[in-house]
Amino acid sequence: MFKLTSLNLNGIRSAASKGLQEWVGQTQPDCICVQELKAQAADVAGRFEEIAGLKGHFHFAEKKGYSGVAVYTRHEPSDVITGYGSTEFDAEGRYVELRFDRPGRKQAPKLSIISCYFPSGSSGEERQAAKFRFLAEFYPYLASLKETRDFVLCGDINIAHQEIDLKNFKGNKKNSGFLPEERAWMSELLRDAELAEEALEEMTGGTGQPSVKAVRGGGMVDVYRQLQPTATDTAYTWWSNRGQAYAKNVGWRLDYHLATPAVAALAQSETIYKTQRFSDHAPITVDYALTL
Repeated sequence: MFKLTSLNLNGIRSAASKGLQEWVGQTQPDCICVQELKAQAADVAGRFEEIAGLKGHFHFAEKKGYSGVAVYTRHEPSDVITGYGSTEFDAEGRYVELRFDRPGRKQAPKLSIISCYFPSGSSGEERQAAKFRFLAEFYPYLASLKETRDFVLCGDINIAHQEIDLKNFKGNKKNSGFLPEERAWMSELLRDAELAEEALEEMTGGTGQPSVKAVRGGGMVDVYRQLQPTATDTAYTWWSNRGQAYAKNVGWRLDYHLATPAVAALAQSETIYKTQRFSDHAPITVDYALTL
């Protein structure tokens, strides 16, 4: 069994002060993908290169105290990729990919574990515009990656996809994280690629020239929703620090495991851990019937 956890730390030093290392030591994941390190290489050196015996691989932001992602692993990767080739967003430390390519492995011989932190647009129009630019860049990147290998992308996506993914969906339809354009992007990413092909065929009469916007179909799988298709109050992974959001469970589901179908089919169970709080997010763990 392969245990994979994702957690937005909202600062690795802050999360560490709240018992992160001890919890990782107790739960023993194979890999933990973390986002919002809010630290640079010098801050990590001597303190956080490893967590509970798991070795960290990092993508730091150029700006101090901002963003940053990592994957901590107990298995040696065959390759590590930092950034996805974006001239704008790679400077923000949003993407690190560990490849575990094993030619003799029956299931997913070419496999990547990715930690990714999508931009937030909640601070205003400028950052929302940046978020849309990121989404426009990132979709074709994921589609291209999916052509060559299986992967699980873990991270804070900063999008609640459906109404069941946040408590107050009626009051948030014009707010970043639940905008129609963001939700449509996610729907397209998760749309079955073969069904999308059929839909396109139907729309164009087989000409290949769509009369309306083409339904591309990313063919990715939202693993949590595969395992828990109707969960609402138990699905949330983030709560605002304002008011009594956590106490009243006024939350959002912003943290995902997005997997290629072959890996998603191996998902056995999920856990959103809320007994302790390491940040304003809760860690989400999925067990996959897979051996690295």
